[in-house]
Amino acid sequence: QVQLVESGGGLVQPGGSLRLSCAASGTIPGIQVMGWFRQAPGKERELVATITGSSNINYADAVKGRFTISRDKAWRTLYLQMNSLNSEDTAVYYCRVRNAWGDHWGQGTQVTVSS
Repeated sequence: QVQLVESGGGLVQPGGSLRLSCAASGTIPGIQVMGWFRQAPGKERELVATITGSSNINYADAVKGRFTISRDKAWRTLYLQMNSLNSEDTAVYYCRVRNAWGDHWGQGTQVTVSS
């Protein structure tokens, strides 16, 4: 069973930075894509950034130039460096891993951008 645990969320002022981490419980076979999603109150969950097994990276337009997705070499930990945060980035951030077994989600970590 794949278990994903996000961490690194919190309260940050506008213009600040946070780094999210997503740790997998063990080696996940056949990873196709890993990614970060977010869900703001009253809104649908949306893609933030993804990285494929061949390390192709994709960002949502809203975060391009501000967020950076990365992973460790073993594909055990996924990161999201978030800079120049604004109130629109306030949401619960979720990690997702897709492999041949399907999609696996973490429990989410809250990011709140407020002065």
